[in-house]
Amino acid sequence: MLQRIKNLLKDNSLYIAIFITSLIAFLSLKDSGPQLLDISNIDKFEHAFAYCVLSLSWLLFFYQKKTTTNYVILGCIFYGIIIEVLQETITLHRTAELLDVVANSTGVVLGLLIFNQISKKKQVN
Repeated sequence: MLQRIKNLLKDNSLYIAIFITSLIAFLSLKDSGPQLLDISNIDKFEHAFAYCVLSLSWLLFFYQKKTTTNYVILGCIFYGIIIEVLQETITLHRTAELLDVVANSTGVVLGLLIFNQISKKKQVN
């Protein structure tokens, strides 16, 4: 069963990465509406988590292709900057924040650290 799940993820890693990328764009550009919980700066943790997942998905896809991680990391950080610019320019209900870019980049680096731990463990086995 576990092998089937691994094969499913391996065979569909591109689609998963594209879905996550699209989902982040959609959630970042839609009207957020009222907040259910009013926790100070919780959105920065949400940004970091989303971009951690984003970078992990693309790193796992390109890991199979033997591409260097630098391009993936820079691409994810650049994507976060583009989304912030789009929030400022094409939406009426969102604004760009430098701290969001920092949170996005922190999430990308966290994703890289997790990926490195996973790939080290995989090389040992």
